[in-house]
Amino acid sequence: MAALGTAFRPEVLSELDETVRDQLVPALPKDVLSKAVAELESDDAAYLLENIPEPVRQEILAQMPTGDRAALERNLEYPEDTAGRLMQTDFVAVPPFWTVGQVIDHMREAEDLPETFSDIYVVDPTYHVLGSVDLSRLLRTKRQVSIAAIMEAGRKTVLATADQEEVARQFERYDLKSAPVVDADKRLVGVVTVDDVVEVIEEEADEDLRRLAGIGDERITDSVRQIVPARFWWLLVNLATAILASAVIKQFDATIEHMVALAVLMPIVASMGGNAGTQTMTVAVRALATGELGAINTARVVLRETATGLINGLAFAAIMGAIVFFWFGSNQLGAVIGAAMIINLLAAALAGIFIPLALKRLRFDPAVSSTVFVTTVTDVVGFFAFLGLASLWFMRGLHARSNVPPLVLATSLCVGGLLPAIAQGTLALGEEPGAVKAEPWL
Repeated sequence: MAALGTAFRPEVLSELDETVRDQLVPALPKDVLSKAVAELESDDAAYLLENIPEPVRQEILAQMPTGDRAALERNLEYPEDTAGRLMQTDFVAVPPFWTVGQVIDHMREAEDLPETFSDIYVVDPTYHVLGSVDLSRLLRTKRQVSIAAIMEAGRKTVLATADQEEVARQFERYDLKSAPVVDADKRLVGVVTVDDVVEVIEEEADEDLRRLAGIGDERITDSVRQIVPARFWWLLVNLATAILASAVIKQFDATIEHMVALAVLMPIVASMGGNAGTQTMTVAVRALATGELGAINTARVVLRETATGLINGLAFAAIMGAIVFFWFGSNQLGAVIGAAMIINLLAAALAGIFIPLALKRLRFDPAVSSTVFVTTVTDVVGFFAFLGLASLWFMRGLHARSNVPPLVLATSLCVGGLLPAIAQGTLALGEEPGAVKAEPWL
């Protein structure tokens, strides 16, 4: 810092990565910090000070001018990720009875105007927002015209305690360049500008992407000690769900032992379901985050995703059935994997939409928890459908040949004791009852 001297620009501090900022700021002299904070806009200054220990923060604030200190302390009173933290406390507000000429003269003479602004807010004596005037319109209007005659009434306001995601949605919905921020009494306390909202949109999109991958708030600048614990617990949850899927496979170990083709094909069913579920889940999570999916259109979206899953299931069932027929020479095995594909892609579509909706209803973040549940559903359903259907086909053939009741056969399969005919490879999946022929894929 000493090497930079007068070349040091305070604006750089507000653009630093959060991890770098938290390491650098405590190392800076307090007089340098107080000077930098005084030169920054109030929202950037609040970002710089928010993670500094309270005693150090008070020392820095004590060295600032009284007006700047009061404005900054007001920003810091609001919770993180709210409009109050995001807003700038410097704005232009005028009474409705002023003329255009008076407003222009005021802006020329005032020393505490924001560096850049596009809207001038019209307020009553208690600072309630009556409307606004676009700066370009003001400059095109004659000096003697009153502000009340050209102002845009009914201006959208943002509550200081509103979540920053909601603020971003309002900017997107109404094409705003800036928005007045009001307190609980509807008095104007600040302004949120579009450049700050763009940063919020980028942060929220990045955060949702990281959470879907189970890495939370991890950053590229984090150390190994910070990364390992967060990733470990998420991977532990995934291990538990993987064991659950393996337990389903274990129930059909005897079937798999005598049908090598099942071991070759079952990952395909689970993988297709997982990918289909992820597609639906990603759309649902993003739509919930942006407010595009709500009570009004939930039923339509559910029906759309169900139809999509069913159509894709039928299409890939036909594709896989043909592949299996040419690969293993068995149309019955192709029918089994085709049916399993339909079941799993339909389950993936339902899980991908209903799991995020359920987590949202239970007040959990769908971006954090959806992935592990959707993957578990598609794995369990995929394995169970494919191996279960294969076992049912075995039971059908054995029942026709041996007249053993199906219930006894099902019990035999579940406990891992297939009948001697299967153990000896004498029953081939796809053969008509009574045939005794071992296929090469057994």
